[in-house]
Amino acid sequence: MARWDKILSLPIQSPPTFEFSAADLEWSKVEGWSDKIEKVAFIPFDRVDNFLSGESANKDFPTRFYKEAGRKINRSGTSKEKVDGVIEFTMYRCAFGPDDRREGGSVRPSRNTYIRKKKSSGRPSIKRGCQCYFFVKRLVAKPMAALIIYKQDKHVDKKGLPCHGPQDARAVGTKAMFSPYMSDDLRSLVISLIHIGFSVETIMHIRNELIEKEQEGPFSRDDLLTHRNVRRLERSIRRSKYDLDEDDAVSIEMWSDKHENDIFFREDYSDSEPFILGIQTEWQLQQMIKFGNNSLMASDSRFGTNKLKYPVHSLLVFDSDKKAIPVAWIIAPQSAIGDAYKWIRALHRKVHSKNPEWKLAGFIVDDPLLDVLTIREVFQCSVLISFWRVRHAWHKNIMEKCLDVDMRSEMLGRLGKAIYSICKGKGNADLFESFMEDFIDCSDFMDYFRAIWFPRIGMWTAALKSLPFTSQETCSAMESYHHKLKLMFSNEDANVYQRADWLVDKLYTKVHSCFFLDEYPGKEDFAQYTKVKWMSGLTSWGRASEIPDSDVALEDNNSAKVISQHVHEKAHVVWNPGSEFALCDCDWSRMGNLCKHVIKVNHICRRKISGASSISLFKYNQTLVNMLHIPAHDSLIRDHAVTLAVCVQDALKKHIVGASSTGSLDGVIEGECSMEQLVTPLERTADIQTEAQDGVAVHINSEERIDQVAKDNGFHGETVGQMIGCSDDMDVDPISICLSPSEFRSDGLFSTDGSLGKENRHSLNARFDLSESLPSDINLSTDGSLGKEDRDSLNAGLGLSESFSSNNDSYIQDYISDREFRDDMISKGVCVDVLEGTLAGSMMDVDPPPIQLPMFRCEIH
Repeated sequence: MARWDKILSLPIQSPPTFEFSAADLEWSKVEGWSDKIEKVAFIPFDRVDNFLSGESANKDFPTRFYKEAGRKINRSGTSKEKVDGVIEFTMYRCAFGPDDRREGGSVRPSRNTYIRKKKSSGRPSIKRGCQCYFFVKRLVAKPMAALIIYKQDKHVDKKGLPCHGPQDARAVGTKAMFSPYMSDDLRSLVISLIHIGFSVETIMHIRNELIEKEQEGPFSRDDLLTHRNVRRLERSIRRSKYDLDEDDAVSIEMWSDKHENDIFFREDYSDSEPFILGIQTEWQLQQMIKFGNNSLMASDSRFGTNKLKYPVHSLLVFDSDKKAIPVAWIIAPQSAIGDAYKWIRALHRKVHSKNPEWKLAGFIVDDPLLDVLTIREVFQCSVLISFWRVRHAWHKNIMEKCLDVDMRSEMLGRLGKAIYSICKGKGNADLFESFMEDFIDCSDFMDYFRAIWFPRIGMWTAALKSLPFTSQETCSAMESYHHKLKLMFSNEDANVYQRADWLVDKLYTKVHSCFFLDEYPGKEDFAQYTKVKWMSGLTSWGRASEIPDSDVALEDNNSAKVISQHVHEKAHVVWNPGSEFALCDCDWSRMGNLCKHVIKVNHICRRKISGASSISLFKYNQTLVNMLHIPAHDSLIRDHAVTLAVCVQDALKKHIVGASSTGSLDGVIEGECSMEQLVTPLERTADIQTEAQDGVAVHINSEERIDQVAKDNGFHGETVGQMIGCSDDMDVDPISICLSPSEFRSDGLFSTDGSLGKENRHSLNARFDLSESLPSDINLSTDGSLGKEDRDSLNAGLGLSESFSSNNDSYIQDYISDREFRDDMISKGVCVDVLEGTLAGSMMDVDPPPIQLPMFRCEIH
């Protein structure tokens, strides 16, 4: 009993790396059977596969572990459980043992009469007498953990000598130097190539060519890939079929049982509950952990609603090239949208079982009916709304149902103004009623709009008012993914669309293979050997950055021209420039998509036209103003926002002194840097708006209010609101730029009565790097905020005079066009917009070094 008390008191260890080995764990030694000392440790049961992968990747003894024995014990609830009760038990052995097929080696007596089968499951030819093995037990007392009991952790034979790997002198120059099987990465690569149409001969030709070109000899088991290895995989794939049973429901259950490790949630057919199946492969989980941590995840919830038996709900993350990668698929009927909380929690549990420190920065929804409250509760992050699907549907149907070009642009322009007014808080659903009355002549589109979208306007209006808005960069990435998925599901027999087993098999094989290969580092080596278009290029946002500014001409407020990058004699016309609902005459835009010409023109307009801004930028500024109007108990957040703006402006002042402007830059696009490290996402963006006290304006209806609020808080300037704001392309919830008051006060900066003492002033000076420049007579008001006189003192302490703030904005704008200054600011993580004088940042851009500004982190729940 004492032995098990000691074991059960051990902690559960979960290393942060995706794969880990015994070297990453702290082992405890206990007395085992026959008075032998055993090494034991607890790990999460969901991470046993990660432990096996890490142990197999031992550089000194590369190997694989196979299941020698195992069982699951069904326990009845009536019997009394023992302290060492086991739910599941598995014994793992090194693939090079325990039998020894070498000359003079010994074989277990039970194996002397072994009759070799056609399928060599144990691979007896590689047996070299390795004694390494361990047990994995799942105990009743700790069902969520796996107890690892290492009986023998050395890869040695009975004589105690290394028997395989580089340390074995007899294994040098033979296959025993390496792992006995190909790696999981190479296996996934070969399977993906076969799924998209590569032949065995082509795969072997490419593989041998790469090995000869890059290295002189084999360095791993993967370099010893043979035709037999690839042919086995190809034969298995060719013989597999999706219709495992005539009954679609039975077929899905059979497929799910076969691929249990790749399913994170499952709810079978029943009379009371809808069918739901959540698919996530090991590779998708790795991408989710890699690109989703402290970043964005988006939801594409309505693919295939018109064709498929069950629509596909995709969860996406964005890679380093800002392309969307599917990290999970949920197959469910449309009626199950209210049950999203089930699979959301299951997905969160799965990713946290692999990486407990994983956290989202923001979750993007494209349907206002999704359970936003559950998403906030589970992922503890901001929720943003994406309007790309609605814009795409309106754009596409206007192109199809309205033939007059001027009418098209005018209708899209009116729709864009209506959405912008709603986001500003100036409009409501009545704007669409007047829209339908004014364009009643276009009866085809009005009939479509009245039947499909007008009943949904109310919920969309509420969502647009309460949630932050995503940028065009995010929308273009989601649109590109949706289009690529649509191409993969085209040209199929109409009957298969009504089978769920075909859909699941299609996603698991071909679709997964295309995205896996698109992220594979050496994908260019395979692209020239097939006609299948599995490689996706840049998104519309990325292609827009390749268009030089000189190829864009703004003719008037209603149109612009962009020279074609393929045929320089041709120019594309863009109507409604500067609007998210702009219209272009290129083929991509005619299909209802957001084209590169529209994005490029919008960039130019927002830099050259005063007051032009996107919806996402306005929502950011609106949230910032609401944060400045935070109630008394959170006044530190407001004061910090003001101080941050002062510090940024002070940094500009220091660069201006003794320097001169050198003219404007060409080809600078907004959002060249990321503020991912500068801000931390918050939830309850909309909830803060309702907490204002008496006399505080809650809903801000004009961007000019930002300047007024900034002036009221102690500094002036024409573009103060822009100086505080970020780019219109930022997708992170922008109100998260500081610590919560409770966490802030826990540092001891402010006393309980709100006064700022000497010791606390030293701490604040150190936090702000002010070098004791903060005046000593600053005190907080009764509500915990800084008064006007104290703010003036703070500005003076920061070295910022009112005359400079109010009279030298033109010098700031001139100086930030200097390339040397701009490069210096970008190196610190700040992107300087040339003409507007804004600090621009984009969550979707490459992460720069963090800006060295005084920054607090805040999470309000």
